[in-house]
Amino acid sequence: MSQSVDIHSRVVGQGGRKVVFLHGLMGQGKNFTTIAKALELDYSSLLVDLPNHGRSGWTDEFSYVEMADLVAADLADGFAADGPIDLVGHSLGGKVAMVLALRHPELIRRLVIVDIAPTASNGVDDFVHLLGSLSALDLAALTSRGEADEQLAKAIPKDSVRAFLLQNLQRGADGWRWRPNLDLLRNSLSEIGGFPEIGATNDGPVLWLAGGDSPYIKPEHTPAMRALFPSTVKATIKGAGHWVHSEQPGAFVNALRTFLKD
Repeated sequence: MSQSVDIHSRVVGQGGRKVVFLHGLMGQGKNFTTIAKALELDYSSLLVDLPNHGRSGWTDEFSYVEMADLVAADLADGFAADGPIDLVGHSLGGKVAMVLALRHPELIRRLVIVDIAPTASNGVDDFVHLLGSLSALDLAALTSRGEADEQLAKAIPKDSVRAFLLQNLQRGADGWRWRPNLDLLRNSLSEIGGFPEIGATNDGPVLWLAGGDSPYIKPEHTPAMRALFPSTVKATIKGAGHWVHSEQPGAFVNALRTFLKD
């Protein structure tokens, strides 16, 4: 591990079972709040801001191995100090979760990977445009979040996508800033789209959850997934695109409950 980085997280629920959620690119732990509240009677959910995102610290370079090790160290000293936890990761967070499970299997009881494969990702090209559009905003001249939304509307016409990205815009004493390490993430999209060679496998139970309308998981990805996680069970949630947990939260919660209950 090249550096020490603070990991921000918060717990939702007081149930006896412990589950950790890792968000996708440009997301935050709070994106899983609805899911965590649906589970709160039975589970204590840890909503993590990954390095270079949200309120967590920044790294000098982008590395899945470093991010996984940073999260693992934080879990080992805190949420997972009393024993293994269940881990759920979506998209970029799914890749971090896979690397963590391969490098630190002692921390993980059950693993859920949401709409991503341990291969090159299909959707990274979209973020070249999205992050470029964010970088083009003149934050020094910005007067309000609404103004930022108006300026981005032409480049990013879909309201839900703009809202998702603009959750990362923060106003402080010195004006507006991006919470995530935007420059690093924008310059590391080729690395974000890849997957590192770990040289390990994990035989533990894995739920590989795909969005029925998403192109991120394809049949040809299955051999790579099963080579790393031989006990993988694949399931598809109909009517969901890539953001499975926000597009079909009820079905997502049901899938988690079924898989994690054993």
